Amino acid sequence: MSEAAYLQVARDLREQIRDGRLKPGDKLPSFNALCAHYEASNTVIRAAMLVLKAEGLIDGRQGKGVYVTDRASKSN
Repeated sequence: MSEAAYLQVARDLREQIRDGRLKPGDKLPSFNALCAHYEASNTVIRAAMLVLKAEGLIDGRQGKGVYVTDRASKSN
């Protein structure tokens, strides 16, 4: 059985955070841009964001976007 799409997206973004391509304070692309990049639905991207938020790697700011947290650098 293959990995669920939202877990694939979460894994890819997690790797980008852990290897420094996305640094603490960096703003993630918009949901629409992520949907296009991963060829996935808004539901898949939202689920991936919830996983990463639960891990403390990202945080959403109402009306501002989703950002990599400072805690992300401490999880390396």
